[in-house]
Amino acid sequence: MGAKKLRPPCEIVVWYVIPSIRSELAKELLNLGMKQKQISELLDITQPAVSQYISDKRGHGIKFDDHTQDMIRMFAKDLMEQNLGQGDIIRRMCDICKNVKAEEIVCQLHKEKDNIPGSCNACLGSKRDADMDYCI
Repeated sequence: MGAKKLRPPCEIVVWYVIPSIRSELAKELLNLGMKQKQISELLDITQPAVSQYISDKRGHGIKFDDHTQDMIRMFAKDLMEQNLGQGDIIRRMCDICKNVKAEEIVCQLHKEKDNIPGSCNACLGSKRDADMDYCI
């Protein structure tokens, strides 16, 4: 009998969603003219991590919908123009995560990665939780 995985949905966010958001954000910042070193400092990650995000060696597993892509694009623009305080940066990242969860991406990934039964509805990604005031 195989061992059952007990990975919660928030772990899916940490392993898959956040890296995919960072990848898209790094690409947008690069497109706006930032250097990899500047991006690494802004996102508080290493320059090699930025290189991996940009080259799709890390964080490339999720295809975001147009709305999420627009949110990431606007976030990158505001970061580049230094229009955001630390609280705003956290809030914007959480807003993007909430949007991803509302699109049921976390639930789908959870079922794919952990062989969760199709009847499971425990993921925080359901539309009913999209307006909740927490990040994960």
